[in-house]
Amino acid sequence: MSNNVKQFFGLIGLLLVCLLCPLNDLKGQDQVLHWTKQTSGVWVAQAGKPEAVNFTTVSEVEPKLEALNRMENIEFPIPESEIKSVVFDGKTYLQFPLEVGEQIFGLGLNFKTVEQRGRILRLHMDHYGGQDNGRSHAPVPFYVSSKGYGVFINSARYLDVWVGTAVLKDSKVPMDSKDRNSDKTWTSQPYSDNVSILVPAEGVEVMVFGGPTMLDAVSRFNLYNGGGCLPPKWGLGFWHRTPTLYSDSMVINEVSEFKRHQFPLSVIGLEPGWQSKSYPCTYTWDKHRFPDPAKFVSQLKEAGVQTNLWMNPYISPESELIGKLKPYTATHTVWSGYIPDYGLPEVHKIVGDHLKKYQLGIGVSGFKMDENDGFDNWLWPDVTRFPSGIPAEKMRQLYGLMMQKMTTQLYRDQNRRTFGLVRASNAGGVSFPYVIYNDYYSHRDFITALINSSFIGVLWTPEVRSSSSAEEWLRRMQTVCFSPLAMLNAWSDGTKPWSFPEVEKQVADVARLRMQLIPYLYTCFAEYSFYGRPPIRAMNLLDGFAAPVDKVEGKLSSTANPCGEATRKEMKDQFMVGDNLLVAPVFTGESERKVVLPKGKWYDFYTGRLAGEAEVITVAPGLDQIPVFVKDGGIIPMFESGLVSLKNGTKNNLIIRVYGKKEATFQLYDDDGESFEYENGAFSWREIRVVFGKNGRLVGSVSQAEKSKPDNFGSIKFDFRSE
Repeated sequence: MSNNVKQFFGLIGLLLVCLLCPLNDLKGQDQVLHWTKQTSGVWVAQAGKPEAVNFTTVSEVEPKLEALNRMENIEFPIPESEIKSVVFDGKTYLQFPLEVGEQIFGLGLNFKTVEQRGRILRLHMDHYGGQDNGRSHAPVPFYVSSKGYGVFINSARYLDVWVGTAVLKDSKVPMDSKDRNSDKTWTSQPYSDNVSILVPAEGVEVMVFGGPTMLDAVSRFNLYNGGGCLPPKWGLGFWHRTPTLYSDSMVINEVSEFKRHQFPLSVIGLEPGWQSKSYPCTYTWDKHRFPDPAKFVSQLKEAGVQTNLWMNPYISPESELIGKLKPYTATHTVWSGYIPDYGLPEVHKIVGDHLKKYQLGIGVSGFKMDENDGFDNWLWPDVTRFPSGIPAEKMRQLYGLMMQKMTTQLYRDQNRRTFGLVRASNAGGVSFPYVIYNDYYSHRDFITALINSSFIGVLWTPEVRSSSSAEEWLRRMQTVCFSPLAMLNAWSDGTKPWSFPEVEKQVADVARLRMQLIPYLYTCFAEYSFYGRPPIRAMNLLDGFAAPVDKVEGKLSSTANPCGEATRKEMKDQFMVGDNLLVAPVFTGESERKVVLPKGKWYDFYTGRLAGEAEVITVAPGLDQIPVFVKDGGIIPMFESGLVSLKNGTKNNLIIRVYGKKEATFQLYDDDGESFEYENGAFSWREIRVVFGKNGRLVGSVSQAEKSKPDNFGSIKFDFRSE
């Protein structure tokens, strides 16, 4: 048969296929999403056949339904007819509507951008590499809209997301064709009315979280994933990580130095050298540097200091774990170490029993879990096979979550709370008591990440490691003391808080202020746990807050900007701590900065003077202080001293600062600070009330702790700070 005849019959066959097959089969199978209401303001739908392994099935955390049902009951917040789903080519295509002017936040722990509309991302677990492209320590597939709702894609695959960049030919806002040659309004980024998401699987579970505010939507997302973590009180103190090869005597001497310098210290972190071998790890104490680990940990506890241990997941062939663990490890290795499959209960038991015997059993308070996030040439490749059958791609998205889950349960089984550090987290991990950190070291970008963490149910800390000047050292210290975890990490450089003597006093002052603020911070974390409200918040999460709209016109450049696109300024250098504190970090080389004050009056935290009202102000705080402002009627409960004991049963005196000239209330949280007994009702919310007295001046009162409820406060005084 000639080639021409073959081509003829081939075309006839193709024509018959086209005639016999419905057009929709060629385009893909449209999925009608049926939304089921799970609880107040939470809906779920399934497209195609969702995979069994996803974020919620792995985390196994129960939603806080009681708290969710207490929230406002609202209607479904998105036009259902405008949500599209198609299963095609073994993948699921999702499309959600966007309105003109609608802003989108979230979609991972980004370091340079806060607003995500106009961006294209691949949500892929990885070390942060300097670009906001979706590869991140927490590529959480959840976004929240300025319209007051959130969308969660419950898939542990690498997701591609087009955030207002995919332009449909049947868009609600028709395309306006422009001539680039003559029209100066031409843009390379025409208007898009949708968020499009590609899920590389034949189905997916999708969830929508209602508002009515953005903070409500984020809170519902957090509560559905178990509510935020409530760390032990000591976890909110000051942390110091010692150099890698320090011995027990060197660490004890370091603790003595903190005491000599009158510098607060709550946690000592030991880096890889505590183990007999690391990279890969043995998880066994080095006999030369730590001949008696139990005595060492006990000595630290007697000094009021907890112990946190570094580890990474990769187990040395020389570890005593390998005999039992090896059958449950992956086909590949990392740094010649075996990769445990945390998708298997056998691994949880083998590794967990070892940690209980050698670490928890002697009083170790927690872990720093390193290198479970990425760098492609370090981590396992996506062709790796795991005994559980979980694909390597999904394992990469879930691994940090699995390690958090295992270690959290170890401490829960002992009725002890923990607080630690991790390199990788994701959706479903909000209740696990871990804070993300990394090796990236841009001070400005750290603040952007801190802001972004509040949208996606994770905690992030901008740790301090080293600095090129005393000014930078102090500015970084000031920022970290208003973060979820305040830490100096001296693992490599051996720095101390007093490494720059010319600013030692200022560094000590802000560290003591951190300790004084623990009653306020602990209450913020209690609100995170009970109500889902993140302790550190983007300004955009304030109801009614509107950041100044400011676009910088793009200058045409054949190399740097060939399309002449404008760039937008974002609110990424100031944030809220709880409801009442606004923090505006200052960076090296700056003598002043602008601060956007939301509606209402705002007062200087240090002096009580009126700073402004719904306006942009310029502040020049000098080197000694980080600018902090308190809203009118703001109540800030503080310890009287910055050098306090955080042990259960210790009564510390309180100073309650009151700012402004409004009557106000504040619910102050208290429990034993160590155990999970608060889940059984062993906690108290004590109302602080400020009202006008008969003489027209504000007076304050604090309700008594209920009988048999925790009461860890001594004397209580009020400090009214206003002009």
